Amino acid sequence: MTATVITPTATREASLSTGTSAEGHLGAARLRIVRWIGILGIIGGVVLIAGGAAVWGMVSSQLTDQNITVAEDAPFLAGDLVDGPFSAYAQATIINTHALAMSDGKTYAELEQDDPLRDTVMNASFLRASLFTSVVSFGVAAFAMGMGLLTGLTGYALTRLAPSARRTAVTTA
Repeated sequence: MTATVITPTATREASLSTGTSAEGHLGAARLRIVRWIGILGIIGGVVLIAGGAAVWGMVSSQLTDQNITVAEDAPFLAGDLVDGPFSAYAQATIINTHALAMSDGKTYAELEQDDPLRDTVMNASFLRASLFTSVVSFGVAAFAMGMGLLTGLTGYALTRLAPSARRTAVTTA
């Protein structure tokens, strides 16, 4: 004589053998598809997290190699090495402050063509654009890692919700 162990898992697995669960409604082939989608979600999540981390590390490394230090009169992170999104933003902000101060509040486009400060303000504009590109790159990398985590967790949930065809009722003698 065999007795079925009554646990949430055993109840679900016993219902699988009688066809009263999701498998009975969806069919084994559809459940396999859901499991494979879940597995692909987990793999995609890992790839997104790894790709985002690689981009973050590459941008940080490139900024560090430039040996840029946030100006001492920056509103925040003064004296910090520019190696991340916040220090890059702080340096871009103070570059703009300095450029506007030396040009009496005029931007590159507002200066006369023969103004001797035009080249300096133009260089400041280019530096700011480069630093802001780094900030955006950090943001995209963080977004990729966040989406990777979400995709991986969704994939994991799908693999747990779609039971394997190999699961059988738990019985004891």
